[in-house]
Order: sequence, then C-alpha cells, then structure tokens
Amino acid sequence: MTIHAPLQSSLPANSPRYDLLNLYRRKGYRRAPVGMHFCPALEAEFRRRYPDFKGDYLDFFGAPYRIIYDPGFAWNFEEVWRVPGRDKVDWRRFYPEGFQHTVKFDGWGVAHEDNPDSKHMTRMHHPLANASTMADLESYPWPEFEKIDYSYLVPRVKDIHAKDLAVFVWAECTVWETSWYLRNMENLFVDMGTEDPMASFLLDKVTELACFRARQFAAAGADILGLGDDIGMQNTIMMSEDMYRTWIKPRLAKVIAAAKSVKPDILISYHSCGYVLPFIEDLIEAGVDVLNPVQPECMDFSEVHARFGDRLSFNGTLGTQHLMPFGTPQQVKEEVRRNLGMAGAKGGLFCCPTHILEPEVPWANIEAYVEACREFVA
Repeated sequence: MTIHAPLQSSLPANSPRYDLLNLYRRKGYRRAPVGMHFCPALEAEFRRRYPDFKGDYLDFFGAPYRIIYDPGFAWNFEEVWRVPGRDKVDWRRFYPEGFQHTVKFDGWGVAHEDNPDSKHMTRMHHPLANASTMADLESYPWPEFEKIDYSYLVPRVKDIHAKDLAVFVWAECTVWETSWYLRNMENLFVDMGTEDPMASFLLDKVTELACFRARQFAAAGADILGLGDDIGMQNTIMMSEDMYRTWIKPRLAKVIAAAKSVKPDILISYHSCGYVLPFIEDLIEAGVDVLNPVQPECMDFSEVHARFGDRLSFNGTLGTQHLMPFGTPQQVKEEVRRNLGMAGAKGGLFCCPTHILEPEVPWANIEAYVEACREFVA
C-alpha cells in the first residue's frame, strides 16, 4: 500500500482546501469556512428557494469540503451494495420478535425500522442482542470489506481535489457505536462491566474492520477522516473514564494509527455529541486532531479552547438545540463572531452548527450564519 507524503505545500494559497487544512492545523486562514448538514425538510426548502441551482446546498453556500461516505457507516444504506453478498443474507432470522413497521438493514445487519413519530430518524434493532456464546459472535455474518474494490474511491477523491475542495470521509460509529448497535447498549455495558470475553471479541472485530477501511481511505488521499462514537450525554459522560480508557481508547488509537501509517498528514476529526470534557485529553493522546462538535448546551467553548486550543482544533459551537432553531439572526451572527474571535487568526475553529439542522430552523438563521462567516476578518 502506498504511503502518502504530505501534500499541503503543493496546494495554491487561494485554494479552499488549503485554507481549511491550514485552519485545522492552526496555521492561519484567509476566510472563515461555511458548512452544515440539512435534514430532508430543509433540503426541500433549499430546492424551493433556488429551483434553478444545479448543485447541492454545499455548492451553493461555498463549503470547502465534500463528503465521501464509508460503506461501513451505520445508516449508509446507499453504499451497502459495495459489500458483496450483504443483500443476500437473511437478516430477519436475527430478529425473532419481528417488526411493527417497514425495515431496512444496514451493512452490519442492524435493522432500522420506520418511526412514524420522527421526520428522518429510525428505531434500531440489534441482531446480536440475543447472542449468549462466543460461537454466536464468531458465526455472525460479518461484512467482508476486503472484498470491496476500493478503486472507486480514487476518482472521487481526484474529482473533489480538482475543485480545490477537501475530502472528508464520514466513517463515524467507528468502534463503540457500531458495537452497541449490534449487541444492544445495555448488553454491551454488562459484557464490559463483567469482563465477558464476548465484549473483547465484539469490540476487537469492529476495530479490525475499521482499521482496514481507514487504511483504504488514507491510501485514496482523503484529507480528513471523520471518526467518532457518541461517548457523551447532555450533562455527563456515557461511561466512566476508567471504562473508556480500558475498552474504547486503545481501539480508537489503533484505527487512527492505521490511517496515519498510510498518510501521516491525514487529519482525524472525532465526533461525539454531548459533554465529553473529561475525555478530551484521552482523545488527543489517541491521535485526534479535531473535536466535532463543541456543543454549547453541554460544554463552554471558552473553557475548552483555553485548556486544549494549543493542541486540538474544533468544529461546531453553534447550538442546534437552542440558537439555530430559536435564536434571532442577530444572535447567530454575534455567536459566530464571538467564537471565531476567540480562536483567533491562527484558526483552529470551523464555526458551524453542531449537528443536523432540523425543520424548525428558520431560513433567516441559516443566511445569518453564512453572512457572519463571510464578513468575519480574523
């Protein structure tokens, strides 16, 4: 496998890709980047407002990156077909309880059931929830990612780079989340708490498969590898620090090392919603370059930046629970200016909404966010 040398020095100084990578490396930037993720309702609103625009909303607003989705990403139903034979597995045999609504299966065999009470979220069912022996885990039809022809990545990366945009690979649900999606969170916590060998097998298997995919994305030339597992809740961490350091941190570090062994300058963005302050030092030690997001309802950006801003960059800071749906356009602009100003001229903050923008977000607040970024002078 080819090991990539750093590419940044070969990029033109006016390249949006160069600017974003410089910002994340805290080496200064020309203009504040813009980025966001719309729910289906806001995508439809975008199309209603701009019916003649041929691109998507990232094109329209000038985002400096484009996303390539990992075939192993949960909810990535579009690319499941890339894993040979997944569509031929009889997944329903792992769900003797059946389903109330229509279901679709992701590449891991996790069932996603339509949720009539949600605009775009599903109810998950767990194919290994009833597993009781190691044999149950060993015989599970694990995705054979090594059978994928990953050559499809190279032209995608080249096409994005030809537009002077950064390639972001969305490979979240890296270790912990994929594992509990399979096993059920309560069951996996019990396995871990009792040091059941089933926990080690499951987490190691998911880690091994994540390492393999990380190497493919790095070899294809991705700029940013988006890993992540939700390990925080609104006001507290999801598990003890000791449990995290025993079970999750070493495995995350293996995935990061796998990517950087192929492309040493690849940036690692790590996603977790919620309060993760006690874990940030561990994330840095594991090799994380960017924390995504800093959720203001859960953590104070000024505190996080003061403690870690010399060693870590950040994404987010614009709350999607309160500010974006219920704030005024002026409040949105003020928060953008405040947070970008706090990060300073060296960069280190991609100021953007912390999560998907939901249907109740006023379009005026989206425009205010974009305008504030475009107006900001570092």
